[in-house]
Amino acid sequence: MATELAPGLIHHPGYLDAAARARLADEVAAILAEAPSVTPRMPRTGKPFSVRMSNAGPLGWVSDVAGYRYQPNHPGTARPWPALPPTARAAWDALASYPAPPEACLINLYAPGTRMGLHQDRDEADLAAPVLSLSLGAAALFRYGGLRRSDPTRSIRLQAGDALVIGGPSRLVFHGIDRLYPVGDLLGAGDEPGFLPPGGRCNLTLRRVTAPVPP
Repeated sequence: MATELAPGLIHHPGYLDAAARARLADEVAAILAEAPSVTPRMPRTGKPFSVRMSNAGPLGWVSDVAGYRYQPNHPGTARPWPALPPTARAAWDALASYPAPPEACLINLYAPGTRMGLHQDRDEADLAAPVLSLSLGAAALFRYGGLRRSDPTRSIRLQAGDALVIGGPSRLVFHGIDRLYPVGDLLGAGDEPGFLPPGGRCNLTLRRVTAPVPP
């Protein structure tokens, strides 16, 4: 059953069943074979992220010393990004409540011990569209706050198969991943896809980047 964590921030626990998770894992594996994951770097400083990333769809999010941006090609191979994974696209159609399709599917790959600090998803021109998050693999502690970094935060556990819609008044909330749960923790155990190390996590976020053109 869906839970509204905050206005526009909707948690759908177990949205993807075992068959859907396996199907999505196969789709992601095919994407990574064509568009290998890379280690993004912080703008200006060049400090590496702790997670590795790839993308699917017409546009992909990248970060390097030149800044954050969306671009149509892989930064290493220069080839266009692979097509959106069908299982993720179907989840967007069912949960996003938005009339236009996603243009980017960012694939974050977490090894055990990695995290992602509090941040906002604000590099998109169309902030009326939500961000849809899908989880595979190990469980993670997801922390979310308000529209200012200093706002109080709360945390929930995201399990394999969970979907999270970040939209409406919560579209620009600060959020991040504090830690992954060890495989030995029953609640943290996940059906890790073959492209992840034991105890690793894959998170997909679907985004609409440009504003739809009026008919």
